[in-house]
Amino acid sequence: MHLFRNLALAFCISAAPASLLAQGAQIAFGNAPQDSNLPVEVTSDNLNVNQNDGTAIFTGNVLIGQGEMRLSAPRVLVVYLEDESGIESLNATGGVTLVSGEDAAEARQADYNVQTGLIEMYGDVLLIQGRNALTGDKMFIDTKAGTARVTGRVKTVLNPESETE
Repeated sequence: MHLFRNLALAFCISAAPASLLAQGAQIAFGNAPQDSNLPVEVTSDNLNVNQNDGTAIFTGNVLIGQGEMRLSAPRVLVVYLEDESGIESLNATGGVTLVSGEDAAEARQADYNVQTGLIEMYGDVLLIQGRNALTGDKMFIDTKAGTARVTGRVKTVLNPESETE
C-alpha cells in the first residue's frame, strides 16, 4: 500500500511542472541582459530600400547581430525610426534562429522591437538550453531582463545531469 501511495505521490509531483508548462513557462534566456542600445549589424545577399516608408528588406542568408545576440533568417524587414536615427523594429520570416549565449531558439517568424528589447517568436517554437528542450506556439523574450515566456501547448524535455558530467 505504501509503495502505491509513494508512486502516486511521485507522479503528482512530477506532473505538477507539466501542468504549469501547459499554461506558459517563464525561463531565463541568454547569458545576461541584452543592451538594446548596442549597434545592430545586418548582413545579407540582397537589400531593397524604400525611402518612402522608411523600410528595408534584407533577403538571402540574413544574419543580424547585436552584442552577444544573433538572429538569422531568409528574409528580414527592417523598419527605421521616423527621424532615421536608428532601427524601430525587425520582422524575420521564413524560418528564424535566435542565439544568445548558450541558448538557441527557432520559429517560423519573429518580431523584434529594438526600442523596447522585446522579441516575439511564433510558429513551431523550439528552445534549446544545454541538454534541455522546450516547444510551444509562441515565445516572448525580454532581452533587457534576460527572460523568456513560452505559451501555447508547451512541452518540455528535461535531462538531469549525470554524475559523470
